[in-house]
Amino acid sequence: MATLLEQLSSMTVVVADTGDLEAIRTFKPRDATTNPSLILAAAQIPSYQTLIDEALKLSRDRIGLGAAVEEVVDEALDEICVIFGKEILKIIPGRVSTEVDARLSYDIDATIAKARKIIALYNEAGISNDRVLIKIASTWEGIKAAEVLEKEGIHCNLTLLFGFGQAAACAEAGVTLISPFVGRILDWYKANNGKESYLGYEDPGVLSVTRIFNYFKTHGYSTEVMGASFRNIDEIVELAGCDLLTISPKLLDQLGKTESSLNKKLDSLNPGSSEEKIEIDRIKFESFMSEDTMAREKLDEGIRGFSKAIETLEAQLAHRLAVIEGGSAFTHVVHEIFMLNDLDGDGCITREEWLGSDAVFDALDHDHDGRLLQDDLFSGLGAALALS
Repeated sequence: MATLLEQLSSMTVVVADTGDLEAIRTFKPRDATTNPSLILAAAQIPSYQTLIDEALKLSRDRIGLGAAVEEVVDEALDEICVIFGKEILKIIPGRVSTEVDARLSYDIDATIAKARKIIALYNEAGISNDRVLIKIASTWEGIKAAEVLEKEGIHCNLTLLFGFGQAAACAEAGVTLISPFVGRILDWYKANNGKESYLGYEDPGVLSVTRIFNYFKTHGYSTEVMGASFRNIDEIVELAGCDLLTISPKLLDQLGKTESSLNKKLDSLNPGSSEEKIEIDRIKFESFMSEDTMAREKLDEGIRGFSKAIETLEAQLAHRLAVIEGGSAFTHVVHEIFMLNDLDGDGCITREEWLGSDAVFDALDHDHDGRLLQDDLFSGLGAALALS
């Protein structure tokens, strides 16, 4: 019998949710998607240090020898995402998603400018727009920025999407693709409803994506639906037939080792029942968000988490630049990162306090005691720094 992964790939476009090039080579997906947390996790892998160094050197060359460390690091953030993207595109036949800085999520003009810059870097490398999706958070401002970009031929992937209102607004804006976060929706309902587990067919994240998919297909929207952020393979099985599913290497491996019959649950040619078509303006969008506590809270949490991942990556880049150039930079950076995450001021950071990804926390937690001290950040970030 064929594996679940083989059967899934025949009815849904499978996307690798990782910045790990070796994982992408192993699973051979059509597309790949990254985000700041995934890039940050990939940056911990020693074999990728040459890519980090390449980004820093290119950034220094672009803005000049006299530029401040902060300016070089800011430039390098874009360079490193594009460099990883270029490496990914050497492996896959399809598209790579590259994310706009989450700290710009409520600024239409800044989001548009950053997206144009990222696509220009890809174009300079000979990569056409049709192989790149610009990832933007699904705020009202992000959706409006994407609407402008799509008209310019810059294709967008609207991420951190949790509610129906966000999805409907994205479809009205004509974005190329949306990424509803199945697992994070489940996390919220488990935490707030006191229910330990859900069967696949009753999973709140699965139900949300099913509703969105059927609505899009019923009303003829061209926007693709890509389920994301899965917690288990049951969620994936229940969304077989979705336009795309972006899946972590761990779950891809599990799907590839499981032999079981897989039924197509979603069908674009024969969608399930759906509500009437609605038009979304800003007032309607804000009404949806105000009534959907889960979507509002998870969007805010997601933006903060991605922003923290970017700040941590900035710290690593600043130190690495100092190593490359033989100087010292940001001697206070580890202390600042520590203070930002030590929410209760007790001198350690727990997993609950840490605003970055679990993968980064695990990489820094050398003694596996579930707590990070300042020394853990020093050694984990590779920073030969001393606190003043």
